[in-house]
Amino acid sequence: MIERLIAIMARLRGPNGCEWDRAQTFATIAPYTIEEAYEVADAIERDDLGELKDELGDLLLQVVFHSRIAEEAGAFAFDDVVAAISDKMERRHPHIFRGEAEGGHHRWEEVKAAERAAKGAASPLDGVARGLPALLRAEKIQNRAARVGFDWPDTAGPRAKIDEELAEVAAATTPAEVADEVGDVLFAVVNWARHLGVEPEAALRAATGKFERRFRAMEAAGGTTFAGLPLAEKEALWVKVKADE
Repeated sequence: MIERLIAIMARLRGPNGCEWDRAQTFATIAPYTIEEAYEVADAIERDDLGELKDELGDLLLQVVFHSRIAEEAGAFAFDDVVAAISDKMERRHPHIFRGEAEGGHHRWEEVKAAERAAKGAASPLDGVARGLPALLRAEKIQNRAARVGFDWPDTAGPRAKIDEELAEVAAATTPAEVADEVGDVLFAVVNWARHLGVEPEAALRAATGKFERRFRAMEAAGGTTFAGLPLAEKEALWVKVKADE
């Protein structure tokens, strides 16, 4: 079945293909790739398996699209992508595919570190994609630092760091300083969440969804006059919505 999709993309990119598809590059397609990955995550969060099937197809199309652009440039083709990830999975699970001693996730990280070193990585922080969502990238950077011993021993340290950073926000005197210190607060909150075993990206997504759900309930309760209600009345609606949940 994958051959059919590859052939469709080749035709769309061909001389008599789709003008829009032919005009795309790695850079112009990348935002769509990211968007499709988030739509996959959204379908999973909503437990909508029908939607998940469709979104996985959209994500697969992105892989085929990038692979086709690369093939046209003489770099690699879809089969090379499949071969590379297959090799990687076997390499990172030597206890499964090579009969080596059990290593589990610890061995996976060792193999990944060796791969990064082979690519010339000089720091454990190398290789963390800059295009990741900010909270997720912060968490990954902190985890990498922790692997070489730069980490708090318990939750008390990162919790105290939040108070320290909040005080620095209050003491900031320019917009640039405020922005810098607020960034430090967010980074500290990610660190605390990591020590609590909470994924900050998922936690914030859930909190945003909760706010959206409650706000829509407030709008429904307030009717067409909601926007013009005094703040105190809006707050009363908010409290009622929370209580009703």
